[in-house]
Amino acid sequence: MRITKTVVDRLAPNSFAWDSGLIGFGVRRQLRSAYYLIRYRVAGKQRYFTIGRHGELAPDQARREAQRLLGEIASGKPLTKVETDSFGEAVERYLAHARARLRPRTIVEIERHLRRYSAPLHSLRLDAVSRRDVAGVLTGYEGSTRNRVRASLSAMFSWAVKEGLADANPVTQTWKLAEPSRERVLSDDELRRLWLVLPSDDYGTIVKLLILTGQRRDEIGKLRWSEINLADATLTLPATRTKNHREHTLALSPQALALLPAKAEGRLFQFNNWHKAKGRVDARAGVTGYRLHDVRRSVATGLGELGVLPHIIEAILNHYSGHRSGVAGIYQRAKSSAEMRDALQRWADHLGQITNS
Repeated sequence: MRITKTVVDRLAPNSFAWDSGLIGFGVRRQLRSAYYLIRYRVAGKQRYFTIGRHGELAPDQARREAQRLLGEIASGKPLTKVETDSFGEAVERYLAHARARLRPRTIVEIERHLRRYSAPLHSLRLDAVSRRDVAGVLTGYEGSTRNRVRASLSAMFSWAVKEGLADANPVTQTWKLAEPSRERVLSDDELRRLWLVLPSDDYGTIVKLLILTGQRRDEIGKLRWSEINLADATLTLPATRTKNHREHTLALSPQALALLPAKAEGRLFQFNNWHKAKGRVDARAGVTGYRLHDVRRSVATGLGELGVLPHIIEAILNHYSGHRSGVAGIYQRAKSSAEMRDALQRWADHLGQITNS
């Protein structure tokens, strides 16, 4: 397709058209204006150079300039200004990259941070975003929200630097706010009060299984019957559902097995209203100031107090350290499975004693 005025005028926002006669010559329409550009490679990295805006240049003028610039590049002469994507365009490219590597729930958070919270940056050229621009966005938010937005921006710019789309990460020297320490551990009395008021519904069952197993909220909340083996009393989380992307097999105590709903296939639970359900339970139990993730830390602490060795607690939590990698790690995990089962049974029996159940 040859680039003409008609082609440019009909170009949809945030899209490109490339000339069939001159390889590397194209036009990109942003939200309001269209710009002529060339595309080329330096040291294996794709680069863009903006020639000028449509209207100020006619297609034939832009094509002649593109031919001249591409000739200079071929002769080894450097160009003085490299044009990257706009920030908004780079966001979409980064999200496409991240979706293949991160969990869906994480992607939802990152999309909100970059698309909505960072909207003032969208019209800026990616390589022109400054530390002041980033700080201006961050000042609109406080506490953990600010820090999460900052982290998402920093991760995107780190990717952009590696891709050759930006020369530096402008986020690195912006302020990161101090956050309260996440070291909350529920006492035996708090666990007892929660256990005794948990309802006999999906939320109550999920939380009881979290207390019995020490796994993550979504790992239990999204359990499927295909992940349960009743014959050997285990659950096996596939790598796609664990934070460290490693398959995780865990023994289930009789107390945990007794909680499994009477279903034969699909998901064990259909639940997503965590905040409201937790609020009702907390009010009845009189337990406050904790997150469901703190239950996981509380289980680890409780196992330690029962004398369970640290590497067994790590194995139960699916935390991997150096001694669990490689062939030696495979042997160690097999050797530890019986100790993991024993530890979780001791923990379940301890919970039975403190709850009289």
